[in-house]
Amino acid sequence: MSNTSISVSEFILHCEIRSDQRSGIISALTLIFFTSMFGNLLVITVIIANRHLHAPMYLYIVTLATIDLTNTIVLIPKMFSILLFDSSVPYAACVLQMFIVFHIDEMEALLLAFMAIDRYVAVLYPLRYPSLITNKTVGYSVLIMNIFGLIFKSPFLFFVGELSFCQTNILPYCFCDYSTMVHIACNQNPKYLSFLSAAVFTTGVVPLGLLLFTYSRVVLAAIMISSAEGKKKVFSTCLTHLLVVGLFYIPLLLSYLLPGAGVKLSTEAYNAMVIVGNVLPPMLNPIIYSFRNKEIKVCIHRLFTGKRNQASVNHH
Repeated sequence: MSNTSISVSEFILHCEIRSDQRSGIISALTLIFFTSMFGNLLVITVIIANRHLHAPMYLYIVTLATIDLTNTIVLIPKMFSILLFDSSVPYAACVLQMFIVFHIDEMEALLLAFMAIDRYVAVLYPLRYPSLITNKTVGYSVLIMNIFGLIFKSPFLFFVGELSFCQTNILPYCFCDYSTMVHIACNQNPKYLSFLSAAVFTTGVVPLGLLLFTYSRVVLAAIMISSAEGKKKVFSTCLTHLLVVGLFYIPLLLSYLLPGAGVKLSTEAYNAMVIVGNVLPPMLNPIIYSFRNKEIKVCIHRLFTGKRNQASVNHH
C-alpha cells in the first residue's frame, strides 16, 4: 500500500475466523454470553440481598463477578457485531474498549492474588483472620487496585495518541488491542512495546508469583491438618481456584510473552488465546467460586423456591 497517510477516524476489525467455523463460534459465544450474564448477575444479586454474606470472602467474590460481567458486556456484543454485521469501530470507541479490556485483565489478576491472600490468612492464621481481613480491608484493597491500575495504564492512552496509521487501519483481531495497534502503526518505537512488557510483568507475572506462593503455603498447611475432612476442603478450594487462575493466565500470558520472546504466532492462534483468556473465565468463575459454596447455594435455592427455611444456618 502507498505511504500516503490515512486519516484514522475508525478501525476495521478483521476477526480471522474461517467461514466454516463462523456459525460454531457464534453459537459458542451466544452460550458463553448468556451463561456469563446469568451466572454473574445471580452471584451479585444473592450476595447483595443476603446481609449475612456481607463478609470479606463474599465481597471479593462479588467484585470478581462485577469484573466478569463488565468483561462480558464490553467484549462479546462487539464480537457479534463484527462477525455478523459491520467490522468498523470508531477510533474513540476502539481506544475505550482497549483501555477497559486492559483494566479488567489487570483488575482480575490483582483480585485473584488478593483472594489467594484471603484464603492464606484464613487457613494459616484463623484466629487473626477476623481482625486482619475486614470488609473495610477489602473495600480499600479494591479501591487501591483500581487507582493503581488507572495510573499505571494512563501512558498507553498517550502512546496510542502518538501512533500514526499511514498504511492501514485494519486490525487483524476480534477486538481493539493495544499491541495490534502498535504493530500496524508507521512510527515503530521500542518504548511502545517495552512499556507493555513492563506492565504485564508488574500487574500479571508478579501477582501470579504471589498467588502461587500463597497457595503452596496453604497446601503445605493443609498437609499438617489432622482431619481428613479439613484436608479435603482445603485441597478442593485450592484446586478449583488454581483452575480459574490457569484458564485466565495461561492463554493471556502466552499471547503476551511468546511474541515478546520472538515466537511468531499465527493471527488465528493469537486470537484464539486471547479470546479463551478473556471470554471463558467470566462464564466459569461463578460456577467454580460461587456455586460450589454452601452458603451461596442455600441462598440461591431460597431465591428460586421462595422458602425462608434455614435462614442462615451456616454463616461464618
